[in-house]
Amino acid sequence: MQYVYAALLLHSAGKQITEKEVSAVLKSAGVQVDEARVKALVATLEGVNIDEAIAKSVAVAPSAPAAAPQAEAPGAAQAAKKEEKKEEEEQKEEESLAGLGALFG
Repeated sequence: MQYVYAALLLHSAGKQITEKEVSAVLKSAGVQVDEARVKALVATLEGVNIDEAIAKSVAVAPSAPAAAPQAEAPGAAQAAKKEEKKEEEEQKEEESLAGLGALFG
């Protein structure tokens, strides 16, 4: 996540998201930099409109409940996070399979 945060920080500062810049942000935060991950991140973000991606992610994010229950069972928050992560992974898998279907027409 630190790599993505570094890219978002550079973007919000109006800076170019380059390998050199991402590495500099990470090093200044005391993170040991993995150059392969930096290179992959920069390549992945090439041509991506970050503002548009953020707007879409906010538009699709589930809304928080109006009032949280007063007494929650221990670990309930962790279980909810795991369930949400599992649902996201299933959705990503479905999307990638839908893309494969286009290949076979």
